[in-house]
Amino acid sequence: MSIRMKVKGLMFDPVSNMPIIVLRDQEGAQVLPIWIGIFEANAIAQQLEKVVSPRPMTHDLLRNTIEELSAEVERIVITDLRDNTFYASIHLRQGDGAVVVDARPSDAMALALRVDAPIFVEQIVLDKSSGSGGDAVSAETERLRRWLEQVDADELGKYEM
Repeated sequence: MSIRMKVKGLMFDPVSNMPIIVLRDQEGAQVLPIWIGIFEANAIAQQLEKVVSPRPMTHDLLRNTIEELSAEVERIVITDLRDNTFYASIHLRQGDGAVVVDARPSDAMALALRVDAPIFVEQIVLDKSSGSGGDAVSAETERLRRWLEQVDADELGKYEM
């Protein structure tokens, strides 16, 4: 089962100083932090801040290519969590055909934000990330999750996509 999520914030982990994108379900009951690279964080932040680059950046190029091929991004799905690595897929529609493309979650979310496509997370990913799915994540992830559950929503930034 897939759960629809929204980008709730983009922040830096106060311990590791790595960028984290924070997803939260529509009811606010489930939070999913995903550590991402600095370049992907920049691409996401630019979109969240509505900054337009004078020339297409990588995710803009991908969006433009999809549009020129008369296709559309239906949704992105974070599909798995293995060995503390998240996996995602981009679901495309072109006419009557459907294509699913493997992607890093950060790239998939950067694209989804550019085309206003919904972001979903498989329930198994939420279970695994909380340690209830059998593959417990690191103590660092659990520490951050506990902190995010207590933090005031205003502290996560002004983003809600």
